[in-house]
Amino acid sequence: MPDSQLLTGTAEGVKQLTLNRPDKRNALTRELLTELLSAIREAASTSELRLVVLAANGPAFCAGMDLVQMEETAARADAQEVWRADTQLYHDVLAALFELEVPTLAVVQGPAVAGGLGLVLACDLILAAESATFALPEPKRGITAAIVTPLLVYRAGVSGTSFLLLSGESLDARCAQQLGICHRVVPSRQLETAAADSVRSILSGAPGSLAVSKRQLRTCAAPNVLAQLKAAIAVSATARETPEAREGLAAFLEKRPPSWQPKA
Repeated sequence: MPDSQLLTGTAEGVKQLTLNRPDKRNALTRELLTELLSAIREAASTSELRLVVLAANGPAFCAGMDLVQMEETAARADAQEVWRADTQLYHDVLAALFELEVPTLAVVQGPAVAGGLGLVLACDLILAAESATFALPEPKRGITAAIVTPLLVYRAGVSGTSFLLLSGESLDARCAQQLGICHRVVPSRQLETAAADSVRSILSGAPGSLAVSKRQLRTCAAPNVLAQLKAAIAVSATARETPEAREGLAAFLEKRPPSWQPKA
């Protein structure tokens, strides 16, 4: 029986969700996203739960959407319908994670790229190792990070968001911390200990007080994020259907520059 793409466990009021495709850099398949959505919804209905921790196995946190699966979708006769269903699924995961009443902690040990960065940004608190990096390479692939954008603006403001969306560059953990993308950065060898310390610190807060604090935070700072996420579904799905998107995906899989990049 193949290993589950998502490992879950609950102990002492803490639910751990661990992406488990280390050989594929934890790229997001439909199956993994479906498992993740189910686990988040289960967490939302568990009254005794106090904290959700999102982590990943292997050197990468998450490389974004599984591009092999995307290539298979592009070849289908019903590709447009599948793109929209996939985009809806990804949106549902981010919205469910963002809406959880209990605090959420992302523990990032390596690259969090594209859709993987969206998972991180949907969490309340972000702990990163010095080996972590953050990037939105979608324009290099002829698409756009439409669904990630509202969460990135919420975390990093317009300036940080424009840099990640438009520059094509990757941020190291310290630079990401300066922009508000992650809250604490530690040496990689200390990540496990730091995560345990963060869990203990979060659990020192009263559950009801933390829930009220989260609701108040969303009311004050992010009243429109969920509506923006919903509106981004159509933008993201449409962007995947363009000739640039097909060229970008093909170029990535063929390990060559896409046609719009300047010659070296």
